[in-house]
This record gives sequence, structure tokens and C-alpha cells, in this order.
Amino acid sequence: MIVISGSLYVDGRDTYLTGCREVVELARAAPGCLDFALSADLVEPDRINVYERWESDEDVERFRGTGPEPAQVARIRSADVMRYRISGMEPA
Repeated sequence: MIVISGSLYVDGRDTYLTGCREVVELARAAPGCLDFALSADLVEPDRINVYERWESDEDVERFRGTGPEPAQVARIRSADVMRYRISGMEPA
């Protein structure tokens, strides 16, 4: 299992997130996607929290394709997002 998580700092967070709705819908419908969420941080007004869970690296890469639109990339001031490979899991 692959987990991708971290944060983005963007200009115009609410507008940015509104523009991501279709991406979230497409990701959740993509083969191998177990969960996909982009959300506004409750403390920092320009931060977006990223959380994705996928069955495999191949599923992630197939979905990513060419990546985000140039207009979206231009609004990202910084990003701290990591990919984690999970070898096991259990209920919390």
C-alpha cells in the first residue's frame, strides 16, 4: 500500500481547493485508489492537507499522468509531501 501525505502552501486556498474538486472525484474513481483527500487546514489559512492511499505505485503513476495544470502549480508556494510504502496494517 502507498500513502501520500503532507501539506501544500498556496495562494488563494479556498479557490484552489474548489478547483481541485474534479481531481478528487477522478482520483476516488481511479483503479487502485483507496482514499484521496485535499482539505483546508484549521489553523494555517494558506495550508492544504494532502492525504492519498493507493494499492500500488503503478496505480499512483497511472492516475498522475501529466500532473496538475500549470495554473495550479503556479499557485503553490511550497510543498512538503512524501510517499510512504506500507508493509502492514491493523485496525487502530
